[in-house]
Amino acid sequence: MPTDVASPAAPGLGIANTRVLRLAFGTAISLWISQAVGWSISYIAPVITMFLLAMPIARPKAKFFVVVVLAIVVSVYGSFLFLPLLLYQKAVGFLLLALALFHGFYFSAKGGAAVVSTLITIGLAMTVAVGSVSVDALLAIAAGLTIGTIVGAFVAFLSHVIIPDPPLDNSAAAQGDPPATIPLAIARRNAMRALTIVLPITLWFLVSAASASNMAVMIKVAAMGQEAANQKAGDAAKSLIMSTLIGGIGATVAWNVLRIWPSLTLYTLLIALAGLIFGPRIFAGRGLQPNGPTWSYAFLTMIVVLAPAVLDGDFGSSADVRFYDRLLMFVWATLYGVGAIYLFEAFWPQRKSHSVEPD
Repeated sequence: MPTDVASPAAPGLGIANTRVLRLAFGTAISLWISQAVGWSISYIAPVITMFLLAMPIARPKAKFFVVVVLAIVVSVYGSFLFLPLLLYQKAVGFLLLALALFHGFYFSAKGGAAVVSTLITIGLAMTVAVGSVSVDALLAIAAGLTIGTIVGAFVAFLSHVIIPDPPLDNSAAAQGDPPATIPLAIARRNAMRALTIVLPITLWFLVSAASASNMAVMIKVAAMGQEAANQKAGDAAKSLIMSTLIGGIGATVAWNVLRIWPSLTLYTLLIALAGLIFGPRIFAGRGLQPNGPTWSYAFLTMIVVLAPAVLDGDFGSSADVRFYDRLLMFVWATLYGVGAIYLFEAFWPQRKSHSVEPD
């Protein structure tokens, strides 16, 4: 009957709109707090909040947010163990780092929470890259990541409390497809493909003296690895290009608006507006749009391109140069990522027995 078909749809639409509003509100508030306090790499906080609020989950328990914080803290401070090996036994240290990154991608590729895997990758790559250059910078980055994760997770939890999902009846709550079972062979292959993107750039950061000033690029690269680990090759390449293009355009527009009126209030409102624009393209009912992950990574790209430039506190011509230089680095990293995907596919083609993934 028509009423039986239409009734479950209304709660779904309400849930999607609620999650869009919560994404915009939470990310903007997290950004305002991070900018007002201004600790080292404070833009990590809105990135964490955005990632958590872009997940199609309802009524998460506090334990979930504690696990997220522990994931980044363990990966950040656990990566200190790699530094002596990377400095004095480079081959061993590099192989162990590659193994740790692979397992981070593998966790996500076989169905684990992508947000946890992304945070582990960011923590490992950033701290190891910076620590190989400067111990003082390493301690500052580790503290900034930890504080940012705690603040970002707390704001995400608070956003769920302030803007909760509308209640669902038992029949609506029971709907939904079970999580897809991903063959382990495909998961391992996807994790290796992600590793081919992240590991060479991590190696470049290990030998670069400018790694501490390019942390935003490392965050983007870690996110690119997750995009490649959770999608087919063609979809991953398209997602990398679209997320960088959309996020870069959003950051450029916001940057030029802020040049006219440099204001924390305006900055916060611009991020909230971006959340309202990106959100409907991320959420669909109780799940995600088909291209939802691409739009969430585009939102991340916008934040990590824009935030370091705003933190410079200078909106003159020199700040313009730094902003567009950073944006150009994102473009080059994306082009490299797309090339790495197709190069990987050329040398490691997918077997026919694994060509069809389960529904």
